Amino acid sequence: MSANEDHDMLSEEERKQRENEEREREKAEQEALPYKWTQELGEVDISVPVPKGTRGKDLTVVIAKKKLSVTLKGQEPILSGELCKEIKVEDSTWTIQDQQVVLIHLEKLNQQSWWENVLTHHPKIDTRKIEPENSKLSDLDLETRGMVEKMMFDNQQKQMGKPTSDELKKLEALKRFQAQHPELDFSNAKIS
Repeated sequence: MSANEDHDMLSEEERKQRENEEREREKAEQEALPYKWTQELGEVDISVPVPKGTRGKDLTVVIAKKKLSVTLKGQEPILSGELCKEIKVEDSTWTIQDQQVVLIHLEKLNQQSWWENVLTHHPKIDTRKIEPENSKLSDLDLETRGMVEKMMFDNQQKQMGKPTSDELKKLEALKRFQAQHPELDFSNAKIS
């Protein structure tokens, strides 16, 4: 085995180890937050533990286009800050469950993007690692599902500096056209 092959195998191992470490770090950061959150493409759900026996009137909850705060009356806010993206305030709600958890439902304004975090000053998650099933991809009709998959593919391609599906289609069409017209010079052609 050459040193090169050895290095390649090692880098694969290292890459896996680094991904695991990042996943663990991300998990620890998220668990340290004073709330838990999940998301789908169109919405974010947050659960905030509060002392048992808490009632709605003990709380001040502010849900604004780019701001969220939950405060127990007479105390420091449990969470407060700027939302990472805008929401539809009129479609967002909160409720208290079993007098011990505040459930907040936020409708995203842009229903085609993943959030990296809830509040801008909190640790981010790597949205490239979001599994499509989180968005209940299987529940979508074929057209929407195709659109979401294309969007996720294009996002990944962009982050890797590779062409998006539309750009790939243009390149394919150009290749076919070039093959049909060998007499034309495309060396200075710009694709837009």
